[in-house]
Amino acid sequence: MTASGGPAIAFESVALTLGQTDILQQVSLRVTAGGVHALVGPNGGGKSSLFRALLGQVPHRGRIALEWPGERPGVVGYVPQALAFDAGLPMTVMDFMGAMCQRRPVMLGLSRRWKAPVEQALHQVGMWEKAQRRMGALSGGERQRVLLAQALIPAPDLVLLDEPMSALDEAGMRVFEELLAHWRARRTTVLWIEHDLDAVTRLADRVTGLNRQVLFDGPPADALTPPRVLALFSNRHRHEEARAPEELDA
Repeated sequence: MTASGGPAIAFESVALTLGQTDILQQVSLRVTAGGVHALVGPNGGGKSSLFRALLGQVPHRGRIALEWPGERPGVVGYVPQALAFDAGLPMTVMDFMGAMCQRRPVMLGLSRRWKAPVEQALHQVGMWEKAQRRMGALSGGERQRVLLAQALIPAPDLVLLDEPMSALDEAGMRVFEELLAHWRARRTTVLWIEHDLDAVTRLADRVTGLNRQVLFDGPPADALTPPRVLALFSNRHRHEEARAPEELDA
């Protein structure tokens, strides 16, 4: 039996060092199962590094636990901030989707198993009409929509989003908001790195302010006050707040 809904995630005293630099220092927070949890903070504050630690891509100290509701782990989807590839490659949107979901060479086309799910995912992000367009000919926002589409196959129980709105236009942002509503309805757990604090306030259930250490954690309307945001993005390191992060009741 597969997991029914997404997992809760527990980060307990997570620390990460690269060379002589402490990237993460005693990071502890909890992501609620089936919720939309945003991570905000300055560039270099450790948000993407926390993702990589969760995915097992970098060694870390402390404990990270995925608490799945079923007997076995579910499906994890990941949307990077940008897609790095050779724009001159003759790879269409459909080729890219095929490469992401099947072992069969894309030159042979999509297998019968994946044809309908890929079509549905591209429809869901508004990219079906451009399925045969070359990836290199797409705008940055269109490529971001394709990345969102690939995270839908197979249907994820946990989605990790690394600044997914960074290249989206207004129509793309509406698509993204519809996807969040879709994942909420499925009880999919969403952990979301974002710099747009207005979007976080509107769309997230909970937000954590991270600048190498957790500075605050709580519902966005309560947590994202001007003093806390100023402290989070200030160049001056605030030892007192870092040692005693503010946790606000839901």
